[in-house]
Amino acid sequence: MDIKKLKSILQERLEKPNRTFTYDRDKDSLRIENTTTKKGITVALPPIVSKWKENNKSIIDEVVYYVEEALNVMGTEANLGNKEKKVFPVIRSTSFATESNEGVALVTDEHTAETRIYYAVDLGKTYRLLDENMLEAEGWTHEQMKETALFNVRSLPTDMKKDEVAGNLFYFLNNNDGYDASRILNDSFLKQVSKDIQGEMTVSVPHQDVLVIGDIRNETGYDVLAQMTMSFFTTGNVPITALSFVYEEGELEPIFILAKNRKKEREKK
Repeated sequence: MDIKKLKSILQERLEKPNRTFTYDRDKDSLRIENTTTKKGITVALPPIVSKWKENNKSIIDEVVYYVEEALNVMGTEANLGNKEKKVFPVIRSTSFATESNEGVALVTDEHTAETRIYYAVDLGKTYRLLDENMLEAEGWTHEQMKETALFNVRSLPTDMKKDEVAGNLFYFLNNNDGYDASRILNDSFLKQVSKDIQGEMTVSVPHQDVLVIGDIRNETGYDVLAQMTMSFFTTGNVPITALSFVYEEGELEPIFILAKNRKKEREKK
């Protein structure tokens, strides 16, 4: 698999009468655009080729699915009318865009030095990030929307799977509903989990579809955590951060884990 072959496959599978394809040779990206709405999505090809070579043969199916869903969303008018129960917070990296493709500011809140909170209206198989125009059109205030979204995320299930490695416990939350990482904003859930933690409690959101809680009881646990989060970060469809956070008294503090030297350093804010 190479860039040329991947480009050909995506064009063939995404071909429709009302779509155009534009290839950027400098960036090795392919833009798929709806000729009617003039809206589209740009796909970076090298990361997809890399994941395919790492034996993730389903990556092309996943990309096609997400592109189709994104274009379908762009072709509909999303609004907040009667959707109060469908508004959720979404965690993204601080490097994620803060404006929509149309140049409208997305609704955001600060979170940590590594992450930022966005908000979305759930549309079933996908969701649409909220922008300031949508809030204004519905007459919602930022605070009203924020409170609604945080209330809704607390209603999501928090069942986890547990694994033990070298005397350390790791808990994995993976519902694949698009809001797994968003559970990091459910403080009552984190506080409840912290009651059973015997070592140092860490929380990780390497990509959108997983939240990892660690009960780190020895130095080896930090090495395992660093390797685990990096693996998730590089294989996730929507990467967020490979850094983990120490959770203490309701606060999240990013930490750098220097596995080679068996040390950890807390990031200074």
